[in-house]
Amino acid sequence: MNLNALYEWFTGLGAEYGVDPLLFGAIYVGAIPFFTVCLGWLVRNLKQKKPVVLPALLTGFFFISAYLYLIIAGQNVPLWVYLVIALLVVFGAYSTGKTIRKRLSQTEDTS
Repeated sequence: MNLNALYEWFTGLGAEYGVDPLLFGAIYVGAIPFFTVCLGWLVRNLKQKKPVVLPALLTGFFFISAYLYLIIAGQNVPLWVYLVIALLVVFGAYSTGKTIRKRLSQTEDTS
């Protein structure tokens, strides 16, 4: 493995996006284990027909976490990042509304 190439990649990200390349790289690489665990959780819940909202949202969050940093501190953020974030927000709002309606209907049925 060429450490110079890795260093140039990190510093290149900083120049391209106008952020601290080491912090961006740390978030980018540091999110990988969390993304992997949440993805496994999501797949397991899908197979077991359990709720998937939380694992899906967390998987998406860790997938875009480094890009969230770019949105806050950087520039030249790719359009797809904004689209994924918008989809996560819409999905989260829809799922929350659906859960609230379901719980309200269960409360009305018992009263």
